[in-house]
Amino acid sequence: MLFLPREEGQGLVEYALILVLVAIVVIAILLLLGPVVGNVFSNLVQNL
Repeated sequence: MLFLPREEGQGLVEYALILVLVAIVVIAILLLLGPVVGNVFSNLVQNL
């Protein structure tokens, strides 16, 4: 009990890692599906 480790920064680092992983997944999905979504909107505009 004389020495209590400081774990305050550990939670922040874990949240930052989760945020980075989510950002990487979102970027990968946008890179893969970006042209498909663009084509859908182009076809929609042309049909209107």
